[in-house]
Amino acid sequence: MSSPRPPRALPLRRNGFRRGPAALGAAGLAAAVAAAALPALTGGPANAEEAAANAVTVTLDPSYQQAAFEGWGTSLVWFANATGGYPDEIRNELADMLFGEDGLNLNIARYNIGGGNAPNIDDEYLRGGAAAVPGWWAAPEGTTQADKDWWDPEDPEHWDWDADERQRWWIDAVKDDVTHWEAFANSPPYFQTVSGYVSGGFDANQDQIRTDTVDEFAVYLTEVMERVEAEHGIEFDTVDPLNEPNTNYWGTQLGPDGVQPTGGRQEGAHAGPELQQLVINALAEQLSVSELDAVVSAMDETNPGTFVRNWNAYTEESRANVDQLNVHTYGTGQRTSARDLAKAADLPLWMSEVEGSWTSGQDYESMENGIGIAARITDDLRELEPAAWVLWQPVEDVAGGHSWGSIHLPFDCTAEDTLETCPIRVNTKYYTIQNFTHYIEPGDHVIATDDAATTAAVEADGKGANAVYTNSSDAAVEVTLGLSGFDRITRGATVTPVVTSADGALVEGEAVRVRGGEATLTVPAKSVTTFVIEGVSGVACDMALFQDGHVYRFDGVQSGKSIAPSADGTGIVIETDDAADGAQLWEVERLTEGYTNTEEYAIVNAATGARLAVADGLAVLEPDEGEPSAAATWYLSTTGDGTYVPVNAGTGLVLDVWGEATADGSPVQTYTPTSAPNQRWGVVDETVLRAQQVSAYTVPGFVPELPATVPGVYRDGVRGALPVEWDMPRESTWNRVRTVTVTGEATDALGNTFRAKAKVGVDTFSATEPAAAVTYPGFTPPLPATVTALGDHGTEAAVPVAWEEPAEGAFDEYGTVAVAGTAVLVDGTELPAVVNVEVTDPVEANVALGDGVSVTATYTEPGYSASALRNGVLTDKAWSNWKSGPFNTEETIAVELPEARDVTRVVSYFWSDGGRPSYADTLTVQYRDAAGNWVDAGFVDVPTGEAPVVDVEVNAKTSAVRLVMTAGSGGTAGWIILSEIEVYAKAPAA
Repeated sequence: MSSPRPPRALPLRRNGFRRGPAALGAAGLAAAVAAAALPALTGGPANAEEAAANAVTVTLDPSYQQAAFEGWGTSLVWFANATGGYPDEIRNELADMLFGEDGLNLNIARYNIGGGNAPNIDDEYLRGGAAAVPGWWAAPEGTTQADKDWWDPEDPEHWDWDADERQRWWIDAVKDDVTHWEAFANSPPYFQTVSGYVSGGFDANQDQIRTDTVDEFAVYLTEVMERVEAEHGIEFDTVDPLNEPNTNYWGTQLGPDGVQPTGGRQEGAHAGPELQQLVINALAEQLSVSELDAVVSAMDETNPGTFVRNWNAYTEESRANVDQLNVHTYGTGQRTSARDLAKAADLPLWMSEVEGSWTSGQDYESMENGIGIAARITDDLRELEPAAWVLWQPVEDVAGGHSWGSIHLPFDCTAEDTLETCPIRVNTKYYTIQNFTHYIEPGDHVIATDDAATTAAVEADGKGANAVYTNSSDAAVEVTLGLSGFDRITRGATVTPVVTSADGALVEGEAVRVRGGEATLTVPAKSVTTFVIEGVSGVACDMALFQDGHVYRFDGVQSGKSIAPSADGTGIVIETDDAADGAQLWEVERLTEGYTNTEEYAIVNAATGARLAVADGLAVLEPDEGEPSAAATWYLSTTGDGTYVPVNAGTGLVLDVWGEATADGSPVQTYTPTSAPNQRWGVVDETVLRAQQVSAYTVPGFVPELPATVPGVYRDGVRGALPVEWDMPRESTWNRVRTVTVTGEATDALGNTFRAKAKVGVDTFSATEPAAAVTYPGFTPPLPATVTALGDHGTEAAVPVAWEEPAEGAFDEYGTVAVAGTAVLVDGTELPAVVNVEVTDPVEANVALGDGVSVTATYTEPGYSASALRNGVLTDKAWSNWKSGPFNTEETIAVELPEARDVTRVVSYFWSDGGRPSYADTLTVQYRDAAGNWVDAGFVDVPTGEAPVVDVEVNAKTSAVRLVMTAGSGGTAGWIILSEIEVYAKAPAA
């Protein structure tokens, strides 16, 4: 996908490393920018031993590259209106802090075309006037909010071409640093609204833009843009006439006089999808006859889910008038749906607005804010795949007492103030944002990684890469970067860390050599680290998952079953995974030559040769003849987690298990993207490369029975079972002690054959090796099913064993308990066996991560999954109960264990949605007793500060626990989001 317009020339990438102060101590700090007060951060160095215990490997995948990144930006609007008239010393400092190379290094600016209230309205209610961006009209004397039909765009007296001088100062100040200008409107002028106020309607759910003045609104926008271009020497690339339109945010409340507003703090106008289209189409028409080269962007919706609903309601005509898609991530559900709609429309997608606070009030020292915004950037880039990422208001009024912005100063400074009397302060967001903006630059390509805490990008020229890792934990982490996906790694390739933590901002560390395609570095607790990777380039030929001549299984995330042809061969269904069924395997044929996130593929059944396509909105199988049409062409989208969404290039529909069915034979059809697990597919390369050699044993004079199957060797290792036919030697071969090699032929599901080999040891056996096990007092451990028989001539063989029943209470005391057993050789000979069971103190283990555990919830927001609450990731948005209607006031999440365990405690990790307290009000942990009844273990009033972690003791033997949560008290957001549930139980020491 390309940008609406070719980008203007960009400055060359700066050489070397950029950094702020080398260390930020509590006693006093060096200034990263002149006179700006920086946070006093405190903390200690990373501990290597601690880090090794918290190791993570991050694999970079340059075979999945997003389009050239357009850059980082901000809306001007309120802070520009508030500060554009400040003394040069202050406003120039702010401009450098945002757009300067040593500041945030932004290159995108969104200019707000103000609507403006009637002259008789006091704008103090609009955030003290800061949010009252002036309109460009001039009303006749005596005009009030009731006068809405006076404006004539053809009348020069009805324009105020001197308007908005403070925001326009910012245009001149930063235009040399800006490569993309976007105009946007939060509301039309008051006289083009239904209520007569720019802060919204009296009913925030009703359309606010007058339908009879939509064309005049388009004229208003384009005339202002033309004037700004002419007077300031810039060119607008895009214009969005809407802002979070399909929400109930924009309402005006009037005071007792029925005229002056008392509520509604900013400009905004509700517009449902039908009205949105009227506005978009009118603006597109007006742009076509104007002198502007700008195109329409839309629709700056508050979250991806609402964006998707809006876009799905648009007609083809309306969609054709949009050249760029804009979405905010104040809510984060259905990011991947917006991603896939953009791919289908062949349009660039921007994350065009967000801010957030991850602390209470103002905090200039805590790393929580810096980590919070870093995690938001990482998630947005991974799930949305945006062409640009734009802040809302990084400069904030210090008097507000919040931490939504990263730069704070008073919004009431005077012409006499200086940086000493009007001081600027920054929080840790200011620095962690630079970990991204200084290293992932316009023209770079964001690439896939297999770690949700890591963003990576290859540089524009293909030489070198940068990865940003966010460590939100309280412990140091040893990070190993897997770089073997690059085609070339030079001998001198290095990775240099640039760390923002409690010990300093953007501190450059020692370079580490890349060895064996890897580099390992330790990052401190609560930190954001940029890894500057030098000496890598290209894409390794075997890095891309989809390879010519290989076959793949599409395994449903929701159903756990494979896609296969329907019984009549005309469509596709889900079937239980069957390694022997070749019809469950698919060739993925690359139709384009590249390594982008929009490569095109044909999906062809490996057994039947039928090609997957969409006809009349349904998934069908057609003959694989001729060039595939768009309806038989697919994009394959991924967040790097091993799952994919097949997006049909011709229709924009995705494969969908209708009704979230799980029964064999249930149809797989198509639907608009929802981000739900019934639209995601784990893709596994099932191409057998060769048969794995196996070992066996026998005793002299006894013909061995060799295994009926052998493991296969696949790209991801040794697994599975291939049926094999052995070419057995004559019986006399087994009469004496020796090692015999037996060959055979293994066959895969498609009938391909492979040479098989078995090494058989012929030996006599007289003893077994003692086995070992560990338990804790009172717990009978599972004992091994086999022991090692020791051959008299060196052969070792695993043989089955039957253990005697331990005496009651055998494991109640500390020490070592020997349990006797009998091992049986292949000819029936019995050998004595023993297992030594060490009884020691138990350890705690998170048994929720084990096999056979299931998690269910009373309700889950589409696009999220209760099962993700046991993925081991403590900082992702795993489960949410958000919905557009009234929020549920109660939710229950149950964790079912495969067997009863001595559960000690349950830990619940809540997740803050854009700085909002999306937590439960109360949480009760219950366990199920032996009679099947639920018993309360503990009750907690959930804290409302930083994303809380709630730890509740259980201390009961049980096979199930559950969280019973309440919400809706008014002290929290109203909906609940969790990252993880850990169920700790006693476990034998390793």
